[in-house]
Amino acid sequence: MANFAIRRVVGACAGSLVLLAGAVGAASGQPFYPAVDPDPFYAAPGDIAEHQPGDVLGIRALPPLAVFPDTDVWLVKFRSTNSEDKPIAATTTVLAPRKRAVDGPLLSYQTIINGLGTECSISHTLYTDDPNLMVREAPGYNVALQRGWTIALPDHLGPEFAYGAARLGGQITLDGIRAVQRVEQLRLGRSPVTMAGYSGGGMATAWAAALAPKYAPDLHIAGAAAGGVPMNMVKMLEGLGFGAHPVFGLAFAAGIGLEREYPDRFPISDQLNDEGLRVGHQVANGCTNDLLAAGAGRGALDFAKTTSMIEDPEARKVVEENSLELYDESVPNMPVFEWHSPIDGLVPIDSIENTNRRWCAAGVRVQSEAIPVPDHLTAAVLGLPQVLGWLDGRVNGAPAPSNC
Repeated sequence: MANFAIRRVVGACAGSLVLLAGAVGAASGQPFYPAVDPDPFYAAPGDIAEHQPGDVLGIRALPPLAVFPDTDVWLVKFRSTNSEDKPIAATTTVLAPRKRAVDGPLLSYQTIINGLGTECSISHTLYTDDPNLMVREAPGYNVALQRGWTIALPDHLGPEFAYGAARLGGQITLDGIRAVQRVEQLRLGRSPVTMAGYSGGGMATAWAAALAPKYAPDLHIAGAAAGGVPMNMVKMLEGLGFGAHPVFGLAFAAGIGLEREYPDRFPISDQLNDEGLRVGHQVANGCTNDLLAAGAGRGALDFAKTTSMIEDPEARKVVEENSLELYDESVPNMPVFEWHSPIDGLVPIDSIENTNRRWCAAGVRVQSEAIPVPDHLTAAVLGLPQVLGWLDGRVNGAPAPSNC
């Protein structure tokens, strides 16, 4: 759980790295793209542009896992869309209880993925005991599995592992749900659907909820539970500056991820000095502990060519486009459960409250719970019983509560 806690700091410390891309003169940097997964299953087909979002591109049965008794594991590849409206192939790992009912509940759970390489994908990390990679919260999924719920775990960072591209995560989440419901073997075509996630996973969940009416109006989602959500990345970056930070490596990874998703608009690699370029290549395929070690005690100025950091309007716009507090094109068409620590030192609480108020004013039934604890991680854990109870109500068609 300690590793889980430190991983979540990335949302708050990403700002100092994001500012690197605002330096004047950014033009021709080469993004640090990940190595191609050696397994051809993950590759996009040549005709991907002919497919629609959510179309199933492939399905594979994976070996059973002892941590999930009486559960089948499937890997589903599907067509999604990136932030530049281009078709991509994405994946979701499905945990299907063998005793599930036809059209039983489907929960899309957006895990916390800290990584820049293909080995960080959920379908890989579920099968390792490497502490740098393993999904420590995986045993907790059994609470839902034992209720007969199928769980989909999307790789919401996309095929390029665009760490920090929050809106992308929402689109992949929605297309993953579409795809899972279209897989005949899973028999979930008419299932009640819910979504959940915390921190980075909560960000993908909240974006999916907000984008659903516009991006996936065909989906009928009974509710979304999102906790500890970084609702405004602009405020985060403005509040952190350039000082050294123990988890700066994760911040650096966020900058690399945003450049992967927006190579022309967010050219961070063009702003790096020799040390920044060296570390960029070093972590281009890294997961949590690799990223932490590479940037421990460092800061943005250690990796920048110059100390003259000037915000570029286009780079800033990229960050704004991934800030849910600023997204007003649509609001969730489903009930929302939101939980957080009222004194969370990592996530701006005013952005959460502002987003809740805007959604409430638009008629969304929002149940917001402030967990009376001082830190990010504890709020995640202590809020789970309420989250499960709330999700159960949505699955069973109970009226959604609201404290708007």
